[in-house]
Amino acid sequence: MESNVGIALLLTAGAGLATTIGSLLGLAIRKPGPRFMGFTLGFSAGVMILVSFVELLQGGIELIGFLPAQMGFFIGMTGIFLVDFLVPHEYIGQHDYPEGKSTGGLMRTGLLIAFGIGIHNFPEGMATFAGALEDLHLGIAIAVAIAIHNIPEGLAVSAPVYAATGSRGKAFLWSFLSGVSEPVGAGLAALVLLPFLTFTVLGWVLAAVAGIMVSISLDEIVPAAKSFGSEHTPIVGVIAGMLVMALSLWMLK
Repeated sequence: MESNVGIALLLTAGAGLATTIGSLLGLAIRKPGPRFMGFTLGFSAGVMILVSFVELLQGGIELIGFLPAQMGFFIGMTGIFLVDFLVPHEYIGQHDYPEGKSTGGLMRTGLLIAFGIGIHNFPEGMATFAGALEDLHLGIAIAVAIAIHNIPEGLAVSAPVYAATGSRGKAFLWSFLSGVSEPVGAGLAALVLLPFLTFTVLGWVLAAVAGIMVSISLDEIVPAAKSFGSEHTPIVGVIAGMLVMALSLWMLK
């Protein structure tokens, strides 16, 4: 497991810094179409949900048994719910910014979103790290799903900051900083877990990560996808994400 540590940290850094892609989109086209946003967010949710139930939770059950794994799963769901409750954040598509809104208000909105996304990215970094420790292919799958999910988050930060300041540099900087918390979360997981990492500890971590990812998908990503008003596009994205993930897992078996 420890041989994958370096790669796990690189995967997490790549997934977290995908917010910069969203930032560049925000600076280039300001606001991608609702169908594009709805589909990509749905796709990300589909990948994360299928991976959580088929690989992560199942892996936890194999390592520590059914009941402990279920407990770990709901601990993960409860933990991310508390984070979301205490530090909420919104996508730019959920509440469009009125044209008459002050630049100061837009700046404050962008910074609050950056802070919220940074907090949410922290456990996502742990999820990618734990998945890569268990299986490198699984870690890659989680990293790709989270990277797709992070692109509109970067857009959510950069667009209001750019609108408020007119500075592409500031918009990009705050988007970048919101994504940095993901590799920081992975680094903390490495420091905390590696000294006493056993198959039992890994089983609990995998189950909890499954709960975190399912909660993020159902409570955050899918509603955000639907908020873009693209009717059935989000569920098409969910189905496509699950199908692609199922096929990729089958090919890796």
